[in-house]
Parts: sequence; C-alpha cells; structure tokens
Amino acid sequence: MSFVSIIIPCRNEERFIAICLDSIIAQNYPKNKLEVLVVDGMSNDRSREIVLEYAKRYPFIRLLENPKLIAPTALNIGIHEARGEIIVRIDAHATYETNYIDQCVMLLQTTDATNVGGMQRAVGTDYVSNTIAVAITHPFGIGDAKFRYSNREEWVDTVYLGSWYKQSLESLGGFNEEWVVNQDYELNYRLRESGGKILLSPKIRCRYYVRSSFKKLAFQYFRYGFWKVKTIVNHPNSVRWRQLVPPIFVLALIVSLTLVPFFHICVVIPGLYVISNIVASSQATSQRGRRYLPLLPFIFVTLHISWGIGFLIGLTRFGIPRFSLRLLLRSLADIFHSPKDN
Repeated sequence: MSFVSIIIPCRNEERFIAICLDSIIAQNYPKNKLEVLVVDGMSNDRSREIVLEYAKRYPFIRLLENPKLIAPTALNIGIHEARGEIIVRIDAHATYETNYIDQCVMLLQTTDATNVGGMQRAVGTDYVSNTIAVAITHPFGIGDAKFRYSNREEWVDTVYLGSWYKQSLESLGGFNEEWVVNQDYELNYRLRESGGKILLSPKIRCRYYVRSSFKKLAFQYFRYGFWKVKTIVNHPNSVRWRQLVPPIFVLALIVSLTLVPFFHICVVIPGLYVISNIVASSQATSQRGRRYLPLLPFIFVTLHISWGIGFLIGLTRFGIPRFSLRLLLRSLADIFHSPKDN
C-alpha cells in the first residue's frame, strides 16, 4: 500500500482546523502509511497551538512553517518535505468522508489520471452562509465548475484540491508561487499541456465551509477574478467561457445604466439579468429550500459583480490577454457544448 502525504496549507483557521484534522484522523486509510503536514502561514490566532496539540497525540501529524504566508509556497514546502509516494492536498476549511484518501489513491492507481479530485459539497453554519452554499453550487452562480455539482465521473479541466504522485508534481516544478490565488488552476493547466489528465469522481467527497458574510464572499470572488487575469495572460489557451462572462456582464451593466437616460432600450440588459437571476434563484431554492429565496438573488449579484470587477481591475495589473479568434470561438462554443474530455 502506498505511503501518502497529506498537505494542508493553513493560516488563521482556528475555527476549522480541529474538525478538519478530526476528519483526517477518522480516515480508514492505515495510519502507518500516512503523514499529515500542516504548513502554517504564521497564523496569529490559535491555529498553531491547536495543530501542536494534535501532533502530540498523533505522531503522523507535523507542523511546518510558511514564512511567505501564501498558499502556493505552503504547498511547495509540503511537497519538498513529503515522504509519501502520493500527495493529497487538503483544505483546512473543509472536512472529509472517511474513504476520501482511499478513493484518491485507488483512482490514481487504477486509471491513467495524473490528478484526481472529487466533489466539494458547500455547507454553511447559519442562514447567510447556507444561502451562499446554495449559490456556489448552482451553475448560474459559478458556471460549469463541475466539481461543485456534477454527479458523474468525468475528465475535466480542473478539480477542487487534488491528489498526485509526488513525481508528477516535481516534474511540473510544483506550484508557481507567482500565483497568490488560482495557483491550482494554473498548475492543472500546465499538467494538461504536458499530456496529463484530470479526473473528477463523485466518490471523493468533502464538506467545504463557505464564507460567512457578504463582505467575505465579495472579497473572495474579487480575488478569484483578479488573479484569473494573470492565468489567462500567461496561458491564453486556458480561457473558459465562464471566466469571461462576469467582466463582460459588469461592463455591459455599466454602459447600460449610463445610457438608460438617453436610450431606454438600454434597460434590456439589466432587466434580462434580473429575470434570469429570479428564475435561477427560484429553481435553486425549489431543490434546497424556499427559505433561501429572499436572499439568494443578492448572493448571485455579489458573486457576479465581485468576480467581474476583480477581473477588470486585474487587467490594469497584469495586462490585457491576447486572444486569438480561435480561442474566442472555442470559448463561445463551450457555452453550448461541454466536452467530456478537457
């Protein structure tokens, strides 16, 4: 049985790191074939103390320091220190089914996947965060990011977290530390360009605790949009339609609202968005609970506007991506046809 190294980037996660570690301790994978590397970004809450308490009780848990604070550096520190043949990335903001590690290892060993990941089941802890969880698991909120809602095994362009042979990560040069955010997608793009394949399996399951407020959600998705520009500028072939829709929408909304006093037809775009938002909110809450309907449209607006503004401001930082006509046509085609093998 393969030795597995679990890497957990961590910074100020005192609310969640204990339940995360509890779910790893509960894994049915043999503990003598497992190590857990918590790479802490100099937390200024109780995260470090909590991890050290667990390390005293469970020798396979280690605390490492990440003086650069950012996630890609933490991951590279973990890769360097890892003794395992297989590396599984874990998010401190989540808990994991007891067969999570088993499934990652089994699928890596029985398929030709280079990276294997699973489903992210978004959950909250109160009314607002539970409504956010509904929004980020619906296509209207997050496009075709299949790890949030798909229920079938398929080849994809990226997954939540991931698991690899250590040799695969080393051959790619690890995570690019220029990407403070979106480093996982950037690595997965390089992986696919080198001939690797990424497998999404609904057998791999975890519960991800979403942001708890509008402010935190807006900041999170602003950063996603902002750093997505860097990925597209450096890797134009990585563009997907879902990444372009929010900034185009924000621009169209600004132009429409500016021109409404002069051309009443300009109210069409905001109007269509409002209708689409209400329809999507109604459809989503019919499955998850009508109590979320009053708040859900505002969550969708927050997702779309935050990502879109972040993307547009990212253009001022990283430059304007150079798209070929072929790439733009492919992105448009993705709206109507989602390929099984990315």
